[in-house]
Amino acid sequence: MKLKDKVCIVTGAASGIGNAIAHRYASEGGKVAIADLNLEASRKAADDIKARYGTEAMAVAMDVTSEEQVNAGVRAVVDAWGTVDVLVSNAGIQIVNPVEQFAFSDWKKMLAIHLDGAFLTSKACLPHMYAQGSGSIIFMGSVHSKEASPLKSAYVTAKHGLLGLSRVIAKEGGRKGVRTNVICPGFVRTPLVDKQIPEQAKELDISEAEVVSRVMLGQTVDAEFTTVEDIAEVALFFAAFETNALTGQSLVASHGWFME
Repeated sequence: MKLKDKVCIVTGAASGIGNAIAHRYASEGGKVAIADLNLEASRKAADDIKARYGTEAMAVAMDVTSEEQVNAGVRAVVDAWGTVDVLVSNAGIQIVNPVEQFAFSDWKKMLAIHLDGAFLTSKACLPHMYAQGSGSIIFMGSVHSKEASPLKSAYVTAKHGLLGLSRVIAKEGGRKGVRTNVICPGFVRTPLVDKQIPEQAKELDISEAEVVSRVMLGQTVDAEFTTVEDIAEVALFFAAFETNALTGQSLVASHGWFME
């Protein structure tokens, strides 16, 4: 098993991509902390993992924009399991609007969840990783870490920022055994993406079907959505990769929408 007894914290893991990653880690023997705003949903997700894989799982209430909650959540995991081996900073939301109509409060909210959340969870986990001389930090970026689309100024800015944060931590943590990576998915059919379809249809004055076929899948090689299972496999690959050979690197999984 690739992650046997490794302690893994996944934020935003009560549903969607984070939940798929938590399940994949548990299937490889990892102890998984489901960190999410929704504690009840986190508990259900943790119970499901324990029942399905016979591994340890726990629910952690965490608003990733709150330093107090992040520190308390990481502390709870360390108190229970002794350390942190893998952090997946996955929690995120989406708000779409043209720049001139983008509320400053929404801009700050987007950057807080995506960037502050990655910073605060990393800051809380790094001392434990440094103490044991090993660890993997994985940020959930996006194709929009490398590309831009209309209506997504805050999201694109935040996702670009994750590349920089990952590279700094890679430079600082390399000699201490800590690796960082960024996963950059294309469009994954989750509630977050489903929410965007009518919003973009309205803003772009096209049908919802056109949003899917043209905006989301028009540049892919096969008109297919990337799946949560696809992203979970990439997250497992990075978490289980034991050397610094790939640290600071990002990987796009987008059915060819973006290539580099």
